[in-house]
Amino acid sequence: MTTPPAPLPQSLTALPLATPGMRIGLFGGSFNPAHAGHRLVALEALKRLRLDAVWLLVSPGNPLKKHDDLAPLAARVAGANAATHHPRIKATGFEAAHGFRYTYDTLSFLRARYPAARFVWIMGADNLAQFHRWEHWRAIAEMLPLAIYIRPGATRSALASVAARALLAYRIDERDAPLLADLEPPAWVYLHGVTSTLSSSVIRARSPRKIEA
Repeated sequence: MTTPPAPLPQSLTALPLATPGMRIGLFGGSFNPAHAGHRLVALEALKRLRLDAVWLLVSPGNPLKKHDDLAPLAARVAGANAATHHPRIKATGFEAAHGFRYTYDTLSFLRARYPAARFVWIMGADNLAQFHRWEHWRAIAEMLPLAIYIRPGATRSALASVAARALLAYRIDERDAPLLADLEPPAWVYLHGVTSTLSSSVIRARSPRKIEA
């Protein structure tokens, strides 16, 4: 008989504090590992969207990627908190505790649990380019506003993507980014600004030791 996995510790899967009216950016990813580029996006989102907090949602594993070199969840959550190191940026692995694999399920849960919070989904331009491949992507866009942050080399493919074309009528001017959290979805903004050339895949490739799952 197969031994069931041990329950994940509460410290790993707890959600950060959320009070009614809070403006919260949700920044999902594998964070394998987290790095200064993730911190840059989170800080820019805090400032330019006038958010109260950013939550780093450390996923059990992206359904669109292989997991051969995926580090343990505990290491990735700890690494995300260490890399961002900011009182208003918190990492959590709560998706694993609930068995969520898709962003749609995660966001449905959070909206039901915190109906008075003002959530914004944050992602890089490279993710917008493939957003149409996500499970229920149109429903996600109708669920909460989206903030897309520029990534080197991804602007053309992102803005010409299936999702960007489908949602073109709902794009707001970058100057109105501070209003995004208060808008009814669908609504999205494309944020230009300082970028980082760091990527988790490059960091893993340079690591002298293979990260074990």
